[in-house]
Amino acid sequence: MKILAIGNSFSQDATAYLQPMAAAGGRAAEVVNLFIPGCSLETHWRCALDGQPAYSWQRDGLDTGRMVSLRGALSGQEWDAVTMQQASSLSGRLETYAPYLAELCGFVRALAPHARLYLHETWAYEADSDHGAFPAYHSNQNEMYIRLKDAYTAASASLGLPLIPSGDVIQALRGTEAFCYAKGGPSLCRDGFHLDLLYGRYAAAAVWYESLLGGDIRQNPFVPSRETAPAAPEDAQVDPALLALIRETVHAMAGGVQAGR
Repeated sequence: MKILAIGNSFSQDATAYLQPMAAAGGRAAEVVNLFIPGCSLETHWRCALDGQPAYSWQRDGLDTGRMVSLRGALSGQEWDAVTMQQASSLSGRLETYAPYLAELCGFVRALAPHARLYLHETWAYEADSDHGAFPAYHSNQNEMYIRLKDAYTAASASLGLPLIPSGDVIQALRGTEAFCYAKGGPSLCRDGFHLDLLYGRYAAAAVWYESLLGGDIRQNPFVPSRETAPAAPEDAQVDPALLALIRETVHAMAGGVQAGR
């Protein structure tokens, strides 16, 4: 399966472990992230119009040195799935999705008519994040989550796009005792907004694995390490119990996402 993410650093986090995870589950996948830092739907649409090679072509969460245009990436090969997302800072403002998401969908369908289109739901910032956009949500993680969930759900429904529920899963994990940051549990973010390189990225990849590839993450043996994933930290050490919790949570929330057109 060939998957193209039209995104930014949040899709970089989500796709960093997806290709090796798919391989571990016996599923062939080619996963590419088109990266512009902090890129919004409006900027993606403007990039579609101007045709400039503004995107870094990433694999396994790492830059390849290749720069491409959106048109070139979409028409360069036949994709099975294409994902889109809003910039995290604008994720809870539904008015920022239109008309850019609809226009972008039309552009993608014209150049990749056989691809299934998905909307990737991003996640709320950590409770103590110092991100400059957090005050727009009163620096309140729950408020940010509710607002982005409402916006993504509405945008998904209006355009008939299946939603990849990464934000829902991250927030659900934060509600468990094991990942309760306020009570000393590990944060799923490494800097207040990007995902932790172990559990956070693993959880997001697992959501994509179930949502796009139809796999059962509970049966997948992949564990992030430098041997299994180039983007993993050199000293990666994971707690099997935490991975098991992530797997169960992801399977309960992400199984059954339907393909869209």
